[in-house]
Amino acid sequence: MTLTHFDAQGQAHMVDVSDKAETAREAVAEGVVIMSAETLALAQGGAAKGDVMGVARLAGIMGAKRTSDLIPLCHPLPITKVAVELAAEPDLPGIRVTATVKTAGKTGVEMEALTAVTTACLTVYDMLKAAQKDMRIEGIRLLSKTGGKSGEFRAP
Repeated sequence: MTLTHFDAQGQAHMVDVSDKAETAREAVAEGVVIMSAETLALAQGGAAKGDVMGVARLAGIMGAKRTSDLIPLCHPLPITKVAVELAAEPDLPGIRVTATVKTAGKTGVEMEALTAVTTACLTVYDMLKAAQKDMRIEGIRLLSKTGGKSGEFRAP
């Protein structure tokens, strides 16, 4: 297998997508912030900084839109949809973050979905760190992607 972000000399480069067809593309990613039950209760309505999940949702959307500014070889994309969902899961305990990103373009939106999740998880941590510094951000991964030459992917 060859890595697409390296040329024949092994130097990093942005992949040339100019000959690719524009197709509908979608990617879904997830991650979790593990915390104590007490901290989770704060996240659900009692945090001093306000609406933890609402702010994290906006941060995730903003993160998706700024992905090409953060990841050096990412193409800037005309994103057509970003949805970030945060769900309290008492059994963890923690918050599960899921991001869905869509575009119609020449390259996929996997990195945008992963960046949305990561940014939202970091925002949850930032807003709750006064209550608990040993929270863990875990399991950030791509769940699925559709469109493009490589077709469909679904995580096992």
